[in-house]
Amino acid sequence: MKLAHPKDLFRNALRLALSEIGATIALGVIALGALVFAFVADETFEGDARGFDQSILLALREPGDPANPIGPAWVEHAVVDITALGGYVILTLLVVGVALYLFVAGKRGSALLVVGAVGSGTVLSETLKLGFARPRPDLVAHLAEVQSASFPSGHAMISAIAYLTLGVLLTRVHERRRTKFLVMTYAVTLTLLIGLSRIYLGVHWPTDVLAGWALGAAWSALWWLLAWQLQRMGKLDRPA
Repeated sequence: MKLAHPKDLFRNALRLALSEIGATIALGVIALGALVFAFVADETFEGDARGFDQSILLALREPGDPANPIGPAWVEHAVVDITALGGYVILTLLVVGVALYLFVAGKRGSALLVVGAVGSGTVLSETLKLGFARPRPDLVAHLAEVQSASFPSGHAMISAIAYLTLGVLLTRVHERRRTKFLVMTYAVTLTLLIGLSRIYLGVHWPTDVLAGWALGAAWSALWWLLAWQLQRMGKLDRPA
């Protein structure tokens, strides 16, 4: 019987320890995200957040001209491009492309994980919008076309779920902590930029975006925790 090399034993032990830490962090993100969402929702519909919302929206407009955002024209064009990264069309193309790649590569469990997380998150977002039925901001001009209700921000929530889930998926195939950190930093930054773009364009109250970020991060962490548990049970493909 061939004994495992001590270096391999150490790596396996370290990976197990980190996965346990990861599960604890995921639980913390779920709890914190749910609490933040509940707090923001309560403050918003009690009317206590109205001053906060209004002050930020007006700060992003030229004084005395709520139709004109601050900054040069190219900034507005750039923000429109950024906000498109959180739209349903772009995210659908991205998720379908990633899922097809994973399926062909033999990672069917991971493919189902991505589709399940984003698909269920989209349903949850639309359900909450119907339930809360908050009107879109009427304080400033809308610089993008919108039709659905305002709370929570679908762009903020779904982009958080999609990009954070894909970020975690990429970290599973890399062992270097520096690479993992870089991937997740980029995923978080992209999520933040998309949410901020919705406020700049005047189509969401800031509290809509805060709620979307919180619930999106919690939903992504919940699906990561599910994947971790299934992997431990041997029912999900392991990282390469």
